[in-house]
Amino acid sequence: MEANIKKIGVNQGLTLGLILATITILVYAVAQNLATEWYINLSVFILVVIFGIVASVKSRKAVGGFISFKDAFIPFFITVVIGIAINTVISIIIYNFIDPDAAQAIQEQIMISTREMMEKFGAPQQSIDEAMAQMADQNSFSIGAQLQGLAMTIVFLSIIGLIVAAIIKRKDPAEA
Repeated sequence: MEANIKKIGVNQGLTLGLILATITILVYAVAQNLATEWYINLSVFILVVIFGIVASVKSRKAVGGFISFKDAFIPFFITVVIGIAINTVISIIIYNFIDPDAAQAIQEQIMISTREMMEKFGAPQQSIDEAMAQMADQNSFSIGAQLQGLAMTIVFLSIIGLIVAAIIKRKDPAEA
């Protein structure tokens, strides 16, 4: 039973990874400015969560409609980890080996967007200057930064996965 649940998670994760990698490649190739748009990032986040939920629901159906908390969480976790790991590897390859200049251009656009947002919300100039100096010193696309982002994303999505598993779990009344 657990092997079937894991297989569902792996299959969903590979599909998710392919979709996320395609989005990353298209954004890189067609419109790099989209990488800084909040609605693109929100859409990707929602897509990842949906794939995790679908993996948990499919797993519950695969085991006959009743699933433990743990068995509902496992396919969610496997799905999101595989999906975002594939996407992270693609991003590392693109922005560190194929076209590091694209990473710099996107980083500059992020800084511009951040400055505009801070000004819009009336942040003091000193705070804006400090934020810009801090952002100028970091490379969000370095291998280390992307791996750190992957780890933080996994932690955050795991919390969501725990909530999803609590909702999806269903105890067999025959076992009670």
